[in-house]
Amino acid sequence: MIGMIDNNLRYCREELEMTQEELGIILGASKQIVSNWETGYVFMPLTKLVRFCNLYNYSLDFVVGFTRKNIKYNKEIKLDSKLIGNNLKTLRKSLNLTQQKISDKCNLYQATYNHYETGYSLIKIIPAYSICKTYNISMDWLVGRSKNPKITNK
Repeated sequence: MIGMIDNNLRYCREELEMTQEELGIILGASKQIVSNWETGYVFMPLTKLVRFCNLYNYSLDFVVGFTRKNIKYNKEIKLDSKLIGNNLKTLRKSLNLTQQKISDKCNLYQATYNHYETGYSLIKIIPAYSICKTYNISMDWLVGRSKNPKITNK
């Protein structure tokens, strides 16, 4: 997981002809934090990743390495824990799984997953990535940016 996120984040930043320091200023982080995101030492918070994708019209799926082609959306991502929770519930029910089975498969506590599914807590980047990767689901779909839950163009 780390390598794909690192390479695409750095690739995107370099494609924009931006330094780590410039990106840090835009996202409210130090140059060192941006470097840590790119090397995988620290994971970029979902809120910052979404801001980056919205500002520069990248898909989440592209930046995290789920697809090799960037899909440009006309719709900005608005992180909404209830909407994400509903999408998690839709996914779980369509697969006929329990919260416990998804939690076990994705190395989460069931109570934590429940908080994400009910919208009580906004999902974090690592659980979001893990769930999407495990079930081959688009991260853009999870956050409500696309209508198609399946990842394409892998």
